[in-house]
Amino acid sequence: MAISTDNDAAVYLAAAAKEVDAALERWLPCAEAVPGRIHESMRWSALAPGKRLRPALLLAAGESCGAERATLLPAAVALELIHAFSLVHDDLPAMDDDDLRRGLPTNHVRFGEATAILAGDALACLAFELIARETPQQDLVAQLIVILGRATGTQGMIGGQVLDLLAEGTPADLVVVREIHLRKTAALIRASCEMAAVCARADAATSFALAQYGERIGLAFQITDDLLDLTATAEQVGKRTRKDLERGKLTWPGVVGIEAARNDATRLVQEAVQIIAPHDPQGVLRSLAQYITGRNH
Repeated sequence: MAISTDNDAAVYLAAAAKEVDAALERWLPCAEAVPGRIHESMRWSALAPGKRLRPALLLAAGESCGAERATLLPAAVALELIHAFSLVHDDLPAMDDDDLRRGLPTNHVRFGEATAILAGDALACLAFELIARETPQQDLVAQLIVILGRATGTQGMIGGQVLDLLAEGTPADLVVVREIHLRKTAALIRASCEMAAVCARADAATSFALAQYGERIGLAFQITDDLLDLTATAEQVGKRTRKDLERGKLTWPGVVGIEAARNDATRLVQEAVQIIAPHDPQGVLRSLAQYITGRNH
């Protein structure tokens, strides 16, 4: 599917989200299964309305390399489960202490803090189980698990969250902000492209290009999130805004200013598009990258 405009990118994301949501519905434990409370909590967060950007990127990157959708879907759903787990834990009182996510009460508000912690843990466990159980090409399972585990753990998202917490209230430092963003957000987005390359059995040059593309759009995505926290409303983004400023968090616009942050996000997307051009025959990855900095939620 060739896409060339923001509207077309939104259509692509919507179609991918529909397929990912159907798979989530199929692979998540049903709410009636014992213990029902935890399964209801898992489904509350995993099935909450969202862009499903990470799995959509995996699907688009994999298909650009010739992989079949059925080969890619388990890894795509696993990525979304890890993302859902991260949001449940990020929202906890000990972390960002949010009461609204994707326009709904956060998991701990709806189910209580203890259940929310366990639901996040269970979503992460299910992600790796799905890769091992559902990946059609079983010889790829170990590679996929290594990539996702690294992007989730202390080298990636969890490590970035720790750095983010430690940096609260410290002097502005773009080097520190970049390291936080690379781990906390870009690592999982990069992993979506790396896992796609594995599923497609892509060559080394294509795999490297996809990884570099993913890292740059991951940074651009988080810079845009930082900007939306300052400029958008809670109704637009589905969560409380200006909380980073209130908590003294280090953010990209907080260090360089709003206009410079916008320019940096645009530059990163341009670099990503240039890197991926030889490996993006239908222009899908180009349009998805450009969509990131143009979004308002």
